[in-house]
Amino acid sequence: MKKLLAILFLFLTITPMAQAQIGKVAAIKGKVDNGYNFWLYAPQAYADQPQRDFPLVLYLHGQALCGRSLRAVDRYYTLDAIKMGREINAMVIAPQNPGGGWKPERLKNVIDWVTDNYRVDTDSIYAVGMSLGGYGIMDLVGTYPTTFAAAIAVAGGTTLTDVQPMGELPLWIIHGTADRAVPISKSKAVVEALKREDNDDLLRYTWLPGVNHGRPARIFYLKQMYDWLFSHSRASEPQVVNRDISITLDDIAGTYRGLNSRNKTPIPQVNDIE
Repeated sequence: MKKLLAILFLFLTITPMAQAQIGKVAAIKGKVDNGYNFWLYAPQAYADQPQRDFPLVLYLHGQALCGRSLRAVDRYYTLDAIKMGREINAMVIAPQNPGGGWKPERLKNVIDWVTDNYRVDTDSIYAVGMSLGGYGIMDLVGTYPTTFAAAIAVAGGTTLTDVQPMGELPLWIIHGTADRAVPISKSKAVVEALKREDNDDLLRYTWLPGVNHGRPARIFYLKQMYDWLFSHSRASEPQVVNRDISITLDDIAGTYRGLNSRNKTPIPQVNDIE
């Protein structure tokens, strides 16, 4: 009886997020020609609802995580948020960059491989990234704008000379004003270029006053980020950008409220997602 009561007490004290089945993750290595090695996450619903296609989120890490050990990648950003209890009912791609800038063609090859091999809603493909990953996001959506339903670039910039294709999809650019690693001028240059051509109907931008380079990483743990992404679909005509969901300094300060930051729930690793 004491053991039963202890189990019942443990169940009642777990938050609803922690009770959720978080799914599985597979390490995909050497499968994509001219691509990247990556983690592929599928929520539990992917197995429970075999007739359904799922949204897909690509997230790109910053320079510090470049290398050849995928283990570095799942400790931060979206996969880490899932471990802490953030429910994201979507497939997630988390590639690792071995070094240098992210290459749009290689990223597109990864996305195409996943959409060819798994049940993906191709009207609901999203991209998020920070720092070097923020550069990767803008370069990627600027090269393949019709692939994505929406994208968020944090503390980044672009290497593209023509940024106008970025105006073809809902794009949210976020940058701290006190960023010394990647100056806010890199993001502002994209915003101003789109504005000059009256090509900013689908653009959002948020400048975070006094915020440095590292602090915006917390945004990847916020529910608002994913709610904003999933509120867009390429099936919607005409395309519109959601301006109702905001991310404030107070939101960033309270990022981990309701999340299990100490006792993370590991995501079961499998050889493949079924």
